Amino acid sequence: MNEKIIIKSEKLCKSFSNGGIQQHVLKNLDMQIYEGDFTVIMGPSGAGKSTLLYALSGMDRPTLGTIEFSGERISEKNQDQLALFRRKHCGFVFQQIYLVDGMSIMDNILAAGLLVNKNKQQVLKQAKEMLKSVGLNEQIWHKFPTQLSGGEAQRAALIRAMINQPDIVFADEPTGQLNSQSSDMVLNTLTQMNEAGQTIVMVTHDLKSARRANRILYLQDGLIQGEYHLGKYQGSDEKRHEKLAAFLLEMGW
Repeated sequence: MNEKIIIKSEKLCKSFSNGGIQQHVLKNLDMQIYEGDFTVIMGPSGAGKSTLLYALSGMDRPTLGTIEFSGERISEKNQDQLALFRRKHCGFVFQQIYLVDGMSIMDNILAAGLLVNKNKQQVLKQAKEMLKSVGLNEQIWHKFPTQLSGGEAQRAALIRAMINQPDIVFADEPTGQLNSQSSDMVLNTLTQMNEAGQTIVMVTHDLKSARRANRILYLQDGLIQGEYHLGKYQGSDEKRHEKLAAFLLEMGW
């Protein structure tokens, strides 16, 4: 495991008010994300997995506690500063594929890339190379998102997340709405990105998706209740599946 910490939280708390009653979702949570790791966050429904992802990425502010990104305390930034931070350092992929329907796949990616790099030809060249690298060839570049399969659209969303070469990619149930074949395509892309050195943090409830990670964090009752290290993914491995399943059963999955 790479020992360079990219994100660290200390005594992280997040509460919501529901009908005047405070709901404490994250409770004094301490954790680290290491550079180059593929970390998966798992846990039962309502455990706070997505809430944690949004807090770590600066999409949501913690109620209490601190979050540091490469030694910089992002939990103290204002909304405008957080927006600039996310644009520069983070890529996002969600269960819902948030591509703009009225724009082609290529234009979706260019729009994201040009937010950081104003050299359109350079961004275009990079986009073409990245799309080809995940099996999305030029026949679909000028199609609209609704004309693509779910797997194609999600892979395009991954390239959009990667176009600015973020330090970290956050993925929230990226295969949640996909069939088995499309899920495999997206997971292969995530694995390929991680093998190239990309840091990934993914929330999932799916065992097949989770076993792509080298590190599993189990979240329950607002705290990390367990951690398991699988090592780097090297293809389908029944023992890997069994080890992860045993860990999850131990955690009360």
